[in-house]
Amino acid sequence: MISDRLNKLLLRIDEGKRLINKYRPLPRSIIDRLHSQLTIEWTYNSNAIEGNTLTLKETRMVLEDGLTIGKKPFKDHLEAINHKECILFVEELAKKNKKLTEQNIKEIHAIILKEIDPQYAGRYRDIQVRITGSSHTPPDPVHLHELMQVFTKNRLKNTKLHPVVQSALAHFDLVTIHPFVDGNGRTARLLMNLILLKHGYFPAIILKNDRQKYYDVLEKGRNNKIEDFIFFICRTLERTIYLYFEAISGIKAHFITLKEASNISPYSQDYLNILARRGSIPAFKLKRNWYVTKEALQEYLKNRKR
Repeated sequence: MISDRLNKLLLRIDEGKRLINKYRPLPRSIIDRLHSQLTIEWTYNSNAIEGNTLTLKETRMVLEDGLTIGKKPFKDHLEAINHKECILFVEELAKKNKKLTEQNIKEIHAIILKEIDPQYAGRYRDIQVRITGSSHTPPDPVHLHELMQVFTKNRLKNTKLHPVVQSALAHFDLVTIHPFVDGNGRTARLLMNLILLKHGYFPAIILKNDRQKYYDVLEKGRNNKIEDFIFFICRTLERTIYLYFEAISGIKAHFITLKEASNISPYSQDYLNILARRGSIPAFKLKRNWYVTKEALQEYLKNRKR
């Protein structure tokens, strides 16, 4: 059962997706710029969460200029190169009109650990592991085959869930099963975004600066508070939507300020601000100001009358 808080956030995400889709196909210049930015940010942050020492600037230099950064481990370079290759692989998978499979997960993992750990790249672990800083103990390797079959059925083939919820749960369940010796987090985040891309959404990039919060909501999920984790993923996805808003010229024409909204509604600007912060109306915070579409405001007013 989705709470009112989460449902409001999902509605806002879907509204953002709808607005961006109005401008498709996007100009090639915008597509290329966003793709480059998101690839670098996604690679840097996902690797940094796992301890990679390359900075954002260094990651850009490795991926775009093919440079080797002095005094940085060669493994860190490989992780950046492999992750970019994996993003391209995931994007190609998302375009295909095929159901995702357990083999796809192994293929993602094989690219992540290519030339880093040939023994375990693309293979489930055959040893017991521990997750540093977590109270959760991953299942014994003898159970992995069965658990991953159930995972595939419940998380890759279940189409009844909202796609964003499905992607977050796939991420959560995969890191909880922890089927690989290494690379579980990166693989789970790539799988999550594969599901989002396949449903026409955008990649949700978990920032290195949010690493502790990320770990905290993972732990809450393991203590039957999974909605906190889903909500966290939704907010990271919303950040990407804002990047699209900033990049698309003219999209602001669809929005009105809350001051303008107060002139065509029975509510004051201050009250609309409260509704925006609560998520009661699908408002977006661009820079420092809240904006809403006339359609969304009218829909809210119509529902209030009911």
